[in-house]
Amino acid sequence: MQPFNYQKLKPKGKVSAMISEHKDGEAITKTVEYLGIDSIRGSSSKGGAKALIAAIKEIKGGDDIAITPDGPRGPRHSVADGIVAISKKTNAKILIFNCKPKSYWQFNSWDKFIVPKPFGTLEFFIQEPLSIEDLEMEEAKELIKEKMLINAMS
Repeated sequence: MQPFNYQKLKPKGKVSAMISEHKDGEAITKTVEYLGIDSIRGSSSKGGAKALIAAIKEIKGGDDIAITPDGPRGPRHSVADGIVAISKKTNAKILIFNCKPKSYWQFNSWDKFIVPKPFGTLEFFIQEPLSIEDLEMEEAKELIKEKMLINAMS
């Protein structure tokens, strides 16, 4: 549902999602493309430098990037360096999007993946733009994590 929130927030905006090059990323790529979102393939564990350069070019071209900041291997609620590096290189602010379903199934996986139950209620949250330009890497990652956890599922 977050692509629809983005479109509501920025009706004429263009966003590309950073998606891993692993085979599970292919299904995600096809799904987001169906929703009108381009993809940048790569992650902290595979194709990271290429994805970082592509993300910086997109932002400098006036477009936005969607990132799941914990990377493909976690740990859960961690923040990888990529989001900080991209923001610092482009002076882009970070918007944190969260979603909380009222009823859901939760997998016993490293990321505690959640699937909302049909016909349930979803709450969406978009925080004010966050600037990290004056922060060091670890300070920025900690601030992003702190802000992400405000409306996160436990």
